[in-house]
Amino acid sequence: MIVVSGLPRSGTSMMTAMLAAGGVEVFTDAARAADADNPRGYFEHERVKRLREEDPGWLRAARGKAIKVVAPLLDALPPGHRYRVLFMRRDLAEVLASQRAMLVRRGTDPDKIDDATLGTLYRRQLATLEGWLAAQRHIQVLDVDYARAIAEPAAEAARVADFLDRPLDREAMAAVADPGLYRQRQGGAR
Repeated sequence: MIVVSGLPRSGTSMMTAMLAAGGVEVFTDAARAADADNPRGYFEHERVKRLREEDPGWLRAARGKAIKVVAPLLDALPPGHRYRVLFMRRDLAEVLASQRAMLVRRGTDPDKIDDATLGTLYRRQLATLEGWLAAQRHIQVLDVDYARAIAEPAAEAARVADFLDRPLDREAMAAVADPGLYRQRQGGAR
C-alpha cells in the first residue's frame, strides 16, 4: 500500500495528485471537494480519520492504491500490511504560514492561532514519529521535500517512481507540481 503522509499543509495533496497523474489509483471517497486551499482536491478518505476508533479491515480495499494518512495517524496503520510511505517534508515556518492562511480564509480569528504552540506540537509529533518509523520493519519511507518537488518535479517524480518500483508516467507526475500553488514560500525563491 502506498501511503502519502506528512504534517498538515506539507504537500500531501500535491503528491497524491502526482501519483494519480502517474497512474496510481487513489483510495479516496471524494467527500472533500477542491477549494481555494487545494484547488486540485484533497484526495482524502473519511475513514482514515477513524483509524484508531474502528476496525481497520477496510484498508484491504486500499491494497495497491495510494492513501493519504496524516502524520499523527501513521502509527495507527495495522501491521498486517506492507507500506511504502511518501513522507512530505516542508519547512515548518511554511507549514505554519499555510495553516494560518487557510484558517483565516475559513473565518478563524488570527489572534486565536498560536504558531509557537502549534510549531512545538508539530516538532514533537515529528520526533516521536521518526523514532517509531525507524523501528517498523513493514514500512519503507521516502522523504520528499516539498520545495524540491516544486523546483525539480521531474527529478522528484523519478525518485518516487523508483522508490515505488512501478512503471509510472513520470512526465505526467511532474506536470502536476505547480509553482503557482507554492504560496507560503519562506526566505524567497528556492
